[in-house]
Amino acid sequence: MFGIENYLGFILAAILLNLTPGTDSMYIITRSMAQGQTAGFYSVLGITSGILVHTLLAALGLSVLLANSPTAFMLVKYIGASYLCYLGFKMLTSKSSNSNSITNSLSKDQHVTSQKDVDGWQIYKQGVLTNVFNPKVALFFLAFFPQFIDSSYAYGMLSFLMLGLTFAVTGFVWCLCLALLAARFSTRLRENPSIETMLNRISGVVFIGLGIRLLTEKG
Repeated sequence: MFGIENYLGFILAAILLNLTPGTDSMYIITRSMAQGQTAGFYSVLGITSGILVHTLLAALGLSVLLANSPTAFMLVKYIGASYLCYLGFKMLTSKSSNSNSITNSLSKDQHVTSQKDVDGWQIYKQGVLTNVFNPKVALFFLAFFPQFIDSSYAYGMLSFLMLGLTFAVTGFVWCLCLALLAARFSTRLRENPSIETMLNRISGVVFIGLGIRLLTEKG
């Protein structure tokens, strides 16, 4: 089907790979614990969208350029690491939210866009960029997907898209479970402003750590 060999084997492998802790899962967990279930959901959507972007790039053959160009690989790597560190710095310097002050400000100006919607869009974009600017994902797709594609199939691009979509769906389900569990675990903690601030600080340290890890990993 669509030039895919051992599709069930790919699904099982995708599930096992998604269960393996990595940058994406850590990003989702820290977002969910620090900012709640809604933030976790938007971060999952962002990461999943990033996976779909990598799938499209691999299907078009653009990821091969990244794999064959050390300069391009390092450039994307530095951008991704810098962005994670930037997010970490923002979390470290952020102040705990005050629901009463937000409510009061909204009541004074009915034309203000919902804070939750704005934050959700920002978190979604951050999730997309976090995944897209991780060159390891592109190299992983190039190394993993061809093992399940019939080399004689004339429409290899379609095979890549189908496998990428499958990988994204399995990842979405698992990451959504992570987000819900992490948010539920930290609900009581986030009700205390001082603990909420502490969670933001911890999340900031985790993001900076992920950035340093991406930067120091060998390609």
